[in-house]
Parts: sequence; structure tokens; C-alpha cells
Amino acid sequence: MSRVRSAAVSGVLAVSMLALAACGSGSSDDEAGGQPLSSVTIEGKHGKEPKVTFDGRLDGTRTETEVLIEGDGETVADGDTVKADWWIGNGYTEEEAQSTYGSGPQSLEVAEDILPFLREALIGNKVGDRVVLLTSAEEAYGEAGNPSIGIGNKDAVLAVVDILDRSETVPPLDGPQGEKKKPAGWAPTLIEEDGVITGFDFTDAHEPSGKLIATTLVKGDGAKVKSGQTLTVDYLGQVYGADKPFDESYSKEPAEFPIGVGQVIKGWDERLVGRTVGSRVILEIPPADGYGKKGNEQAGIKGTDTLFFVVDILAAS
Repeated sequence: MSRVRSAAVSGVLAVSMLALAACGSGSSDDEAGGQPLSSVTIEGKHGKEPKVTFDGRLDGTRTETEVLIEGDGETVADGDTVKADWWIGNGYTEEEAQSTYGSGPQSLEVAEDILPFLREALIGNKVGDRVVLLTSAEEAYGEAGNPSIGIGNKDAVLAVVDILDRSETVPPLDGPQGEKKKPAGWAPTLIEEDGVITGFDFTDAHEPSGKLIATTLVKGDGAKVKSGQTLTVDYLGQVYGADKPFDESYSKEPAEFPIGVGQVIKGWDERLVGRTVGSRVILEIPPADGYGKKGNEQAGIKGTDTLFFVVDILAAS
């Protein structure tokens, strides 16, 4: 597939536009069932939601890629972690299907399991690029398309992707790494078997304080965790006074999730942002900062339960 980089279009321009005359009646494009990428007008600054104007339905049998705004950052490679925003349009209905703009940059690892259209738009392009891609629903999302956002399996897909940042993927730590600290007196004791954490012993722990508090067992020597990053952690959670945990990852694979953006319980967002990679912390989380008055029936957590977690921060990207 060819990639076009126009010297006349630079990442320093305030406004970008992709617009060429639509093919006339009787052209090969009309016979193919739709218009090419050049029939679409795309306006706006890099990093801001684009204004997209269609001039007839698009041809979903063809795949075209254009670098509309050229950045001067590092080139994205397979395995990198990238921050990006994207706008998706249905080339048949000529309507917006999805936009990530306004909800904060999306952080993702460029791996085999990400959406095909994102791999195509990211790999080989640069930070600062605005990449435009016309393809079929099957090529973009797989055989079924993406009905959840209004993309049928026979529709054309128009994607506008802004590459905002890039960092090389750093393998997660195997465990805590840093300076050991004496835990606070209120903290329960960790139970370990063959070096693996299996639970809490609350025998010598204080009664729950009713507050969201944390104590550090290991102060990590890595970078500080920032809101919006994706964390890789090992953890164990147990209700105060319970005999066994309700959830843990130490016997499985580490967990990954965005932090500081409301994707996990409030207590984690509040107390993990600002920690350093390599840290091990114990959190005491009252109901209001955990699962609220309804609790979590599936995990056996009541709306009055205080939760205790031990969390090992293994990576942040």
C-alpha cells in the first residue's frame, strides 16, 4: 500500500484540508460503487476534532491512506505505546460513528490485538501526524464490522487518526523494586506462601478508620504515576475481617487498567496516582471510595464493607 507524504502539508499549519474534485459520472470509481478518499474534505488542527464533509458515499472496496498533516516526531513502531485520538465515519451513511476527542488522549500499545485500522494508521508514521484511512469495515474491524457504533459489515470506514505521543514499551517489573518502608500501625499483616501474597491477617490491625488512607511498604525507584496512564499491577483485595480475599492477581497474570480517569474504584484513582513504579502499598478504602452503598454482590462485598488492598505497581505507560 502506498503512503503519501505531501511536502506542502506540514504539522505546523494551523488548519489542514484534504479535498480534491469528486469523480464524475461514468468514472471507474462510480462503477466500483462509491467515491475515493479524495472526495472527502477534512478540516481542523492536529489534536482537535476534525470537521469532515462527505461528497457522496465512499467506496468500501478500496483502501487508501494519506498523511494529511506531517509531524516531526519519532516514528511509531510495533510494540510502542502511543497516545492518539481518532474520528471514525461511516462512508456509506456519511455520518460520524465514533470520536475519542474531548475524552482525553487514548493510550494503547501497538500490538497484534489492537484494531487493524489503528495498526495501519500508526505503524511507520510519526508523532504529530494526522493520518486519514479509507478502508472496508471488514479490514477495519473484522468480518462483522462494528455494529455497536453503527458500522455494518459491508460499509466503508473513514478513519482520521492524530498521533500525539510515543514511548517505547518498558517490560513490567517482576515485583516491587525500591526502598523498603515500615508500614503504618493500622495496616494488616500480609500472609505469604513461598513468597507469594495470599491474604491479610487482621489480628493486630486497627479497626477501620472510615477514611481513605494508604501506607507504603516499598517506595518504588521508578517514575511517578500520572493520571491517564495505563498501570500494570499485581494486587489482592480483602474485606476487613474476612478470612480470604475476594480478588487477587498474584496467582495469575498482572492486571492492566487506566488510572485517574474513573475506570477503577475511586480509592485506587485517588491513592495510586503520584506513586512511583516499583512501589508496594496497602490501601484502606471505605465504602464511599470503593463500591458505594450497593457494594459488589458478585464479589460478596456489602455496602458497609471496608476494603483492604495490597498493590504492587509494576509499570506505567
